[in-house]
Amino acid sequence: MIAIALWYAPFMGNKTDNLVARQEFILRNLQATGSVSIDDLCSALGASIATIRRDLEDLENRSLLKRVRGGAIPIGPLFYEPFRHDASFQDKIASFAEEKRRIARAAAELVQTGQTIALSGGTTTTEVVRSLKVLSDISIITNTINVAMELSNRKDIEVIVTGGILRGNWFTLLGPLANAATEMLFADIMFIGVDGIDAQQGLTCTNPAEAEVLRKLAQHSKKKVVVADRSKLGTVSKWLLCKTEEIDCLITDHGATAEAIAPFEKLGISVILA
Repeated sequence: MIAIALWYAPFMGNKTDNLVARQEFILRNLQATGSVSIDDLCSALGASIATIRRDLEDLENRSLLKRVRGGAIPIGPLFYEPFRHDASFQDKIASFAEEKRRIARAAAELVQTGQTIALSGGTTTTEVVRSLKVLSDISIITNTINVAMELSNRKDIEVIVTGGILRGNWFTLLGPLANAATEMLFADIMFIGVDGIDAQQGLTCTNPAEAEVLRKLAQHSKKKVVVADRSKLGTVSKWLLCKTEEIDCLITDHGATAEAIAPFEKLGISVILA
C-alpha cells in the first residue's frame, strides 16, 4: 500500500483532508490492488480510523465497494452471476487480468471532467469503466449493457446506450437500431477494445455487426484510443473496425516488446505502456 500511496501522491496534492479526494484515492487503490485495509488507508492519508470508516460506509452506500472486516473489497455486480460457471466467460475475465487493470488506470488518466467517452465492449473496456468510476460529470456512450449496469447507480455520470439486438456472450447491442443511434452520437474520446490490432491490417474483431457499430462510433470520436494487452498486438481477426493510422493512441501492458510496438510508433501513434 505504501508504494501505491506514493504513486498517487501527485493526485492527492494537499487535499488529504478533502472528502472527494480521499474517496477517489480509496477507489483508485481498490481498483489497483483488489482490496484496501483501514490501517493502510489511515497511514497513507493521515486520517483517523473513524474518518476512513465513514468514507468506506459512504462508498458502500453508493454501491462502489463492499466493506469487510478491517477494510473493503470491490463489488461483484449480480448481473455476472449467471456466468459464474461459464468456463469461456471466466477465461476471458482471467486472461491478462492484472495487465488490463493497469491499462484501464492509464486510460482513465486521459479523461477530463465534462467529456463524453465512447466505449466498446470487452473485458479491457469493462476495467476502463471501473477506473472511470472515480470521476464525475462525464458522459458515457456504449453499445454494451454491462458497461451501463456498472454505472447504473451513478447519478453524476450520464450513460447513453445505443439500443439494438443483444449479443449475449459479451452483453453487446448490435443491428439496425444500434447503427442508427451511432449516427447521432459524438464523443471526445473512444476507448476501443479489439480482438486484434496490426499496424498494416488495422483494428479487427470477430463479429461483423460489432465492427459496423464500432466503426461509426470511432468515426464520430475526436480521439481514438485502443486498449489492448500484448497478446492482441500483431494479431488479425476477421472483420475490420478501422485502419490503424486512424487511431491516436495505443495503451498496452509493459510486457509488450519493443519489436511489437515499433510498427505503431512508426505510424506516429502514441504508445503508452502500463
